[in-house]
Amino acid sequence: MQFSLLDKIRQANPLIHCITNYVVANYTANGLLALGASPLMSANVQEMSDIQHFSKGLLLNIGTLNHSDLDAMICAGRAANALNVPVVLDPVGVGATPYRKQAVASLLQTVKMSIIRGNAGEIATLAEMDWQVKGVDAGQGQADFAAMTQAVAQKYHCIVAMSGEIDRISDGKRVVNIHNGTPLFTRITGAGCLLGAVFAAFLSVADQDQAFQATIEACTSYNIAGELATQGILPQQSGQFAVQLLDCLATLRPTDISTRARVSDE
Repeated sequence: MQFSLLDKIRQANPLIHCITNYVVANYTANGLLALGASPLMSANVQEMSDIQHFSKGLLLNIGTLNHSDLDAMICAGRAANALNVPVVLDPVGVGATPYRKQAVASLLQTVKMSIIRGNAGEIATLAEMDWQVKGVDAGQGQADFAAMTQAVAQKYHCIVAMSGEIDRISDGKRVVNIHNGTPLFTRITGAGCLLGAVFAAFLSVADQDQAFQATIEACTSYNIAGELATQGILPQQSGQFAVQLLDCLATLRPTDISTRARVSDE
């Protein structure tokens, strides 16, 4: 597998529009800058349609969702669809409350998603499987993760990326496992949310028929940056990891990805 999109991001500096939660907005913006993209963090419904005319990717993250944000997401998503701008949905904590379930259902009914990214609990909720949620965290449950990821991809006709100890990516036909990563991702707020933005950045420079490969490359690249960020720090130094992850995204090289990638088919 070739890993060529990272250089394309740095050359193109694509503008990625993020309607995300206030807990992670700053970290997400800095992560995109480190990667080589340009973040725009507006959630003003009055400018959603206009922004899509010059953005190259759209992230919808419901972490701290309210009615005005939902209206903005629907407006931005529809405009993005009309302009063939890729849309990434991060249904944070979708199983935690009825409001979140209803909001995500509205988004999925009105906006065509390119990627849905979530943890096991979130993907299980979309698959309508029993799962014990824990707020916006993954919670606990037993499932065939590969089959679950594939089922949600088939249901919504998009790529699904499920984060976990092993990340799984499916387009409804294939399932790929990504074995790179670090437990320290779970020790900071916003690691998964930033990954959603990274997906949007990689899709923004990929051809439409290469979206599945772009998703694999994005996840692998991000996870390897996480591995590199653990070098020289203790497992308890989550704050240092958060900073070093940004630095490693900025200095990551295609050769780092090709030599360290651990990707397998299901």
